[in-house]
Amino acid sequence: MAKRIQFSAHGGPEVLEYVDYTPAEPGPQQVRVRNEAIGLNFIDTYFRSGLYAPPALPSGLGAEGAGVVDAVGSEVTQFKVGDRVAYGSGPLGAYSQLHVLPAANLVHLPDEISFEQAAGAMLKGLTVQYLLRQTYAVKAGETILFHAAAGGVGSLACQWAKALGVKLIGTVSSPEKAALAKSLGAWETIDYSKENVAQRVLELTDGKKVPVVYDGVGKDTWLTSLDSVAPRGLVVSFGNASGAVDGVNLGILSAKGSLYVTRPTLATYANNPHNLQAMADDLFSMIKSGKVRIDINQRYALADAAKAQTELSGRRTTGSTILLP
Repeated sequence: MAKRIQFSAHGGPEVLEYVDYTPAEPGPQQVRVRNEAIGLNFIDTYFRSGLYAPPALPSGLGAEGAGVVDAVGSEVTQFKVGDRVAYGSGPLGAYSQLHVLPAANLVHLPDEISFEQAAGAMLKGLTVQYLLRQTYAVKAGETILFHAAAGGVGSLACQWAKALGVKLIGTVSSPEKAALAKSLGAWETIDYSKENVAQRVLELTDGKKVPVVYDGVGKDTWLTSLDSVAPRGLVVSFGNASGAVDGVNLGILSAKGSLYVTRPTLATYANNPHNLQAMADDLFSMIKSGKVRIDINQRYALADAAKAQTELSGRRTTGSTILLP
């Protein structure tokens, strides 16, 4: 027997249950991982609330973790029992002591990277990797806008952008978060609770606006993002922290300056083991070099996952949050 978090109905954090369960034996191409640390992410709340549909109910939760291989399927050749591994792309069920997942979803974890670092960095770090290096490959000297710059993804983006010589303007909700973002490498910050973001972007860029806006907030920042990007620029809408963007009239892209919009997901970029390991190696090299630091600012016992999600949704967390089984 092992422990896991599951939910049998959609709703708030109160629907999460800490239960005993019997982990499955790995299938031919699967691996069972004994989690040492588990990542907490906004997407977890989307599945819990019903914004995203899990395959079935009751359902496990969470898609990110790091640990040691506990068992391997008969056809698995790239991993063996005892290997240090990490994952950030599911399937659901990472909020558990033991998690069975396809070998194709795992990466080898270097000894220099701790389990806590990996659990706090895989999903967010791989997200930043594809955002800054693939969706729009930022170049030294460019100025970009990144919403929620003190959050889990934003705090890594601040560091990675600075390492690439990019001026990142980050939106934040308080002076404390502004100071944090600046300390991590943000060029400038804008407090959206009391400043007009689009107007400040205009001022900071001498009227040019930015070539790309990275928006993981969603509904609340959609129009602000459109107003902050330069003509023929790109809005990268990669998350729904404030709710989904819906009811979009494509004509607004014309009115705002022949804009481009993309709604990327990690799964499309890390779509095979080779791409996934290459992206992870890029992330791990940034961590090992010291250019990107993983700040685990909140730690909760696995049993306290509901409390952890409440704090995350209330925007009362900074950096990365992990669960310890």
